[in-house]
Amino acid sequence: MPERASSSPEKLTSEKLSQEKLTAEKLTQEKLTLERGYTAKDFTALRAYVQRIAPAIIARSYYDPDEDPHAATPAAMERYLNAMLDTLVQLALAHGSMALAEHLRASIKQHGRPLLTAVTFRMVTEAAQLAAAAPHPEHPVGAWLRPRIARRLKGEGIATLGELVAFCNRRGPSWWRSIPRIGRGRARAIVSWLRKQQAALQLTVDIDVDSEEHDGVPLVADALVEVVPDFASERCEGHHPGRLALAPLERLAVPHALSGADGENHSTAFCYIQANHDLDAVRAYLNRFRDQPKTLRAYTKELERFLLWAVVLRGKALSDLRVDDCEAYKDFLKNPDPRFVGERFARHSPRWRPFAASTNGSTSLSAESQRYAVRALRTAFTWWVDVRYLGGNPCKTVNDPVAIKRERAMKIERALPAELWRKVRAELDARCAQADVGPGQGANNGVQWRAVRAAILLMGDSGLRREEAASARRENLCPSSYGTLERPVWELTIVGKGQHERTVPVSAATLSALRAHWLDRAKDFDGATEDHHQRGPLLGPVIIPWTDRARRAGAGSL
Repeated sequence: MPERASSSPEKLTSEKLSQEKLTAEKLTQEKLTLERGYTAKDFTALRAYVQRIAPAIIARSYYDPDEDPHAATPAAMERYLNAMLDTLVQLALAHGSMALAEHLRASIKQHGRPLLTAVTFRMVTEAAQLAAAAPHPEHPVGAWLRPRIARRLKGEGIATLGELVAFCNRRGPSWWRSIPRIGRGRARAIVSWLRKQQAALQLTVDIDVDSEEHDGVPLVADALVEVVPDFASERCEGHHPGRLALAPLERLAVPHALSGADGENHSTAFCYIQANHDLDAVRAYLNRFRDQPKTLRAYTKELERFLLWAVVLRGKALSDLRVDDCEAYKDFLKNPDPRFVGERFARHSPRWRPFAASTNGSTSLSAESQRYAVRALRTAFTWWVDVRYLGGNPCKTVNDPVAIKRERAMKIERALPAELWRKVRAELDARCAQADVGPGQGANNGVQWRAVRAAILLMGDSGLRREEAASARRENLCPSSYGTLERPVWELTIVGKGQHERTVPVSAATLSALRAHWLDRAKDFDGATEDHHQRGPLLGPVIIPWTDRARRAGAGSL
């Protein structure tokens, strides 16, 4: 009895030490696993290894040797996978079911290492979920995405998952177009994975990223956006701090209290336009310029800026504004609210902002732009008063911002030197000739280069702007009375900026380039029609890229 009593504490102490050692080993394994931070890519690679895929193929398919040293050689890859497998098996023994633990111990005893099937591997990975590190914004994209995709993302300066989410939110639905060989299918898969990881990343992928589209326009753009005053939007549920809900005029909705239906400045006389609120009045005014697209675009920009400022930042309807409000808007133009400024996006994008940031990062408008905005508003208010929608013009007494007009000499330095112009023309001729005789797609290249040559020579000889060259027509190009039969002189009549008509000369080299371009379009440049003039655009697309936007533009121009 004494001996048994004396040996019992020693036995208990030995068992306790063994248990503590086993617990310490378990904690060490868990800590090691968490420090390593195995990702979903590692689990996929290990599954392939369990299915007897060669380590060299696994390294090439799932890892980047430049960033993953364990994938540099097949031997290193196999060591890494075996170490990971041992770690997961230890975790499965500690946290898995008794049946799984017995199966693993029996396999180790018989074969010296666990031999897993697809089913037992799934059970092991489920039991060892704590080995999988959750994605973090600072994790490199290569830790979670395939090496090829990660390399292409890094080529655009996207190194981490946080930068990838920011890039998608900044670019919108077409974020993938600037990344080589990332098509719509891969982009949707990436965005789908990012959406599933939003809780772990604590980042949100905007709703219109990878949204469904119709004719190239996201369906999310069909919904109206109701703008509310800034102080009210902060109390709204789900409001994004520091971000305002803004929308262009065609998607704009205003609460009834700020719609101007009961505005203080409404005229008591009979109104000449059918306008129940301020948005109706704004659209009626802009409808006057429906046949002047450039003017319509400029006035729309100024009025929607003013209307958004009045409702969101001033908390007033347009027909409730007074002189002090218009003076405040003039000061606002000097330094717009940063939430009103952003990168250039399509008008249907939720990222659209009324003011576009300049290339140097400045958010302030030039003095000339401020003056133009004030004058455009004064003219609009005058018209609303004339049609008896408003009783008075609050902008009438607002002075124009001071703008200093500097003398600008002709910028001769912007013209190409004669020697460089000759080299450009020679290079164009050489490209056209080389494309004609080249293999493969030489014919298509020749068509494109002849179109380029015709456009550049037409603009270079005649000093046309891009829009003027695009709108130039064959019926407006004819021989001049100053030429002779032996040496004809051709001239082109165009309507340019400010609806000013002018006539410009066209050289013989440009005529030759235009004839070749028309031949590529299957048209006769010198052919006569019933009215003795060939008709049609001087320049036209020969090959239209296979994109929705290009096809819509091409179909409209053709």
